[in-house]
This record gives sequence, C-alpha cells and structure tokens, in this order.
Amino acid sequence: MNKMTILESPRSFTTHQEWQASLELVFTAKNKKTILSKNLHFGPLMVQKPFYPESPKVCHIYLLHPPGGVVHGDQLKINANIKPSAHALITTPAAGKFYRSAGQVASLTQTLQVEDSALLEWLPQETLLFNKSKVHLKTLITLSRNARFIGWEMLCLGRKASAEPYTSGECRQHFELWRENRPLFIERCQIEGQSPMLKEKWGMDHFPLTATLIATNCTKVQLKAVQNLFAQLTIKAHISVTLKDDLLICRFLGEQAEHARYCFIEVWKLIRPAIMQQEVHIPRIWNT
Repeated sequence: MNKMTILESPRSFTTHQEWQASLELVFTAKNKKTILSKNLHFGPLMVQKPFYPESPKVCHIYLLHPPGGVVHGDQLKINANIKPSAHALITTPAAGKFYRSAGQVASLTQTLQVEDSALLEWLPQETLLFNKSKVHLKTLITLSRNARFIGWEMLCLGRKASAEPYTSGECRQHFELWRENRPLFIERCQIEGQSPMLKEKWGMDHFPLTATLIATNCTKVQLKAVQNLFAQLTIKAHISVTLKDDLLICRFLGEQAEHARYCFIEVWKLIRPAIMQQEVHIPRIWNT
C-alpha cells in the first residue's frame, strides 16, 4: 500500500502572513509500475493523484500551489526522490508567479534525487517574476551512475501583456546538476531590475525571458537533430544548443513564454525516445 501522508497547515489561505510550505515525494518501481510511495506535504504545496496516460512504468505528477502565487517572505521547498528503475514525469498546470515584495525575499528550493537506473523528466511551466519582486530560486539535481534526466527551467521577467516591465527587483537563480558527486552543470545568476545586463547585447538584449533545457545521455545524433530543428524555427529569439560530454544544453532568450515552451517541447519530443526509451506522450495538463 502506498504511503500517503498529508499535513494541513492551520492557517487560512487568505491571510497575508508568510507561508512555509514543503512537499516531499518518493517514486518507487514495483511490479513494473512506478508508484508514488510517499506524498508528504505541509502548507499550500501539493500534488494531484498520480496519472498514467502512457504506461504504468511512467508516473505523471502535477505540482500544485493553490494560492496561485508566491508573496514576499514565502518559503517553498520541494524534494523528490526517484528510486531505482522508477520513471517520473513532473510538471505544473500553470506558470509559477512571484509577486512584488514589500522588502522580504521569497524563496523556492527544489531538490531532486535520481537513483540508479531511474529516470526523471522535470518539465515545469515558466516562473513569472512580477516587477519589484525579490526572489531566490535554487534547483539541485543529483544523479546516480545510470540515472537519466531531461529538464528545463524558464524565467520570465515582468508582464509584457500587462505593460509591466521588470524595472525593479532582484532574483538569485542557482541551478546544479551532479552525477556521482561530480558536477555536470552549475550555474548561478544574479538579476537586478536596473542592471545593464538586461539591456546589453552581452546580456539579455532587452529580451524578458530566459530558459535552459538540459538532457543527459545524449550523443552527436541528438545534437544534430536539435540543430536542424532550430534552423527551421522562425521565432524571434536567440537559441543555441551545445553538447558537453553526454550533456545536451539548450539555451533560449526570447520575448514570450509560449515561444520557449513550444521550442523546448519540440526538443523534448525529438530526444525523449532515445534518452528515456519512451515514445512521446504530451501531458494532458499542457492542453488545458
């Protein structure tokens, strides 16, 4: 029997006090099926029931944050452990929103552990930073020797559709990918609303959205396929792809989250069969 434990916060979601929310997930392979063997949450951070739209081997999970956005002082923590031979696909139903701050910093810390022969697809929708927000974002992924990973992160500064550019605020973004205690990819980024980096050619060149996709166990075959894909796109954006050892790194710098999502989903569709040994199956939540 799955261990499903829920801890409810006593506070009302309508208060303006800082939220301390956490979510701990464990995925276990059992009888050729990946089960959500542990689901422990505190505060307004949770998941729906597991979905199996493509195969019992692949467990689809949707991360939910019922308040709909993060305010100053909120601290969210997500921990996911994919046990040996399990396969999890984790995504979100909508963009994550960080609202303007009255002075305190909001934080999101995500720790993902992928054990031997396990597979993780980490595919959240974009993170939207409102003007005057103060945010710390940290993602740490640790892989065992034979683990496989495809994941992306997308960061959108300001709200272009509402004519609210990101002119004030700060964001510290920290991303690490390790395999057997060896760093594969480490990136730290400091973004400030008045920084020249947002406007200069050597920085974000006035584009409000930056995104990165990373996939392990890739070869020159996947590199060439993604290069050909990018050559055919007509999106107004700076797009690049690099292969470092077996790590495929795609970069996107553009104007709209929809463009980044489309681009990265096309990359995912190209490389998933080879990396994850699964045919492409779009999560249903993306179509709503």
